[in-house]
Amino acid sequence: MTLELISANRSFDGWHKQYSHQSSSLDCKMRFAIFLPPQAETQSVPVLYWLSGLTCSDENFMQKAGAQRLAATLGLAIVAMDTSPRGEGVADDPDGAWDFGLGAGFYLNATEAPWSKHYRMYDYVVKELPKLIESNFPVSSKRSIAGHSMGGHGALTIALKNPGRYASVSAFSPICNPSQSPWGQKAFGNYLGKDRESWREYDSCELIGRGAEPIPMLVDQGDADSFLETELMPQRLQRAADSADFPLNLRMQSGYDHSYYFIASFIDEHLEFHHHWLTRG
Repeated sequence: MTLELISANRSFDGWHKQYSHQSSSLDCKMRFAIFLPPQAETQSVPVLYWLSGLTCSDENFMQKAGAQRLAATLGLAIVAMDTSPRGEGVADDPDGAWDFGLGAGFYLNATEAPWSKHYRMYDYVVKELPKLIESNFPVSSKRSIAGHSMGGHGALTIALKNPGRYASVSAFSPICNPSQSPWGQKAFGNYLGKDRESWREYDSCELIGRGAEPIPMLVDQGDADSFLETELMPQRLQRAADSADFPLNLRMQSGYDHSYYFIASFIDEHLEFHHHWLTRG
């Protein structure tokens, strides 16, 4: 598979690079970014995969979170991908809504037309992209996964559905119970159809409630987030974890909202969390 280098920038003695490639999972050209710490010049390093939220791309986290400084110290690579398929022929919301279609792939495999042709972000994140990264860059097969909002939902569900594949998972402001939230119901109804049983496969609360294997999980949520009660509903994730004796560390952060100011404030703690589990043993 051919990788096309878009840009390369020196950062904390490592490299931030942006690439495009033709995706077989999504049947379109995709873009991702990778931060390679200085340690990658002499050895393979573990990888944190970052999944962004609605309307975002591979650029938001890399430009706003301020993760490179500590990642360079820890020897941790970071990979951030686009949030949906894009390009000519890729279906979009007919009304151009920001919460569905382009930029809003929800990290699932769509089963309904016309979405099923391109919207297979689950396969892209879990299978295609890691294979591409591990074949072309000095990284190991040790992986963790994290995300924000829609990407937090994606990180949690992907980790829960793939025991043993990730060392740890974390999220900022995740959509915790998407089958019960307006954003999730709109996306699932279109991508997956009317059978709500299929929705449960992409809902963290449902997956934990059905006995998902334990994985170290850190979730930060701001209590001043305007989407807290209507879309995110972290209390439901806590209840599901309590009922299943699942090892969730949910932290409510006073005064913080849904923005990247929130992410930048706590990203170092998330990187330290993942580094601990990636290098354990």
